[in-house]
Amino acid sequence: MPARHDLDPEESRRAALVDSLPVVSDDTPLMAELKQDARRRIELRGRRFPRPPQTRIITVANQKGGVGKTTTTVNLAAALAQAGLNVLVLDNDPQGNASTALGVEHRAGTPSIYEVLVDGAPMADAVQESPDVSNLWCLPATIDLSGAEIELVSMVARETRLRNALDAYLDGRVANGQERIDYVFVDCPPSLGLLTVNAFVVAREVLIPIQCEYYALEGLSQLLKTIQLIQAHLNPRLHVSTILLTMYDARTNLAQQVATEVRTHFPERTLRTTVPRSVRISEAPSYGQTVMTYDAGSSGALAYLEAAREVAERGATELEDDHHSNGQASNGTAPTDHEHQTAAAVRQEEL
Repeated sequence: MPARHDLDPEESRRAALVDSLPVVSDDTPLMAELKQDARRRIELRGRRFPRPPQTRIITVANQKGGVGKTTTTVNLAAALAQAGLNVLVLDNDPQGNASTALGVEHRAGTPSIYEVLVDGAPMADAVQESPDVSNLWCLPATIDLSGAEIELVSMVARETRLRNALDAYLDGRVANGQERIDYVFVDCPPSLGLLTVNAFVVAREVLIPIQCEYYALEGLSQLLKTIQLIQAHLNPRLHVSTILLTMYDARTNLAQQVATEVRTHFPERTLRTTVPRSVRISEAPSYGQTVMTYDAGSSGALAYLEAAREVAERGATELEDDHHSNGQASNGTAPTDHEHQTAAAVRQEEL
């Protein structure tokens, strides 16, 4: 760590404030939580996160329901946007909860991801800007998406329709002189159907939220097998880059045991930050907001802000190395005919 006099004045001020916080021990868990929140407020509020050297496309997936996929998607996206980055959320879940949380219109008839996937409509015609957070856009989902699984079955290149549409949208922004998107988050339904396959094919990274409960790891092995199949047949660049522990309650032995087990099996991928159980996080969507705008000073918002910083700092370093090793940024290669033929085997394996 650089010496205090080597830091810029703002960093010196933050460091001095953190040093002034009271010392706590394991015997004072409430005080420890308050100190952690105070530290996060001092270190993170108003801070700008590093831009990745190329667009990062991250699918947030876990076929188990209720683990915080949508909550994680919208709050990480909002946190990164508040830190000065350009972020796009693709709501690929027919429930449309991510669209609700970001405050964008998604009533039936609204241009949405359904038209992009099924009709081949340009993504630019459906993307909306979030009214609450600058530099944050959303491709909404409407109830029409619930029928897309069936309609996609008979279509040519059905597994790559979302990727092709996103590539065209990102290229179009650059061609029109707009700033490039730094992060794309794809929210998935709690299943392993064609919508999720499209989400895996469009992405380069997978972020898996894991609930700190007994059944947390059940189904994870199946998800990892599915990702391996996608890697082998449709998207060789796909990899699990991040695991985030959600709904963490430090007062229970069970949560600590689950966290320990996950960190033991995935030490490099699991973020240091855990997201606590929080009433504020649960309340925010009912107001059409993320917790980042609903109550920015709450424990849940501060946890997601710190998780976003970890994602930004870890990914920026990894992508920079990959960028230099490849000599150029890449959006991946189009699937071959063989890949299309084996997609049916992928879906059969999922079932």
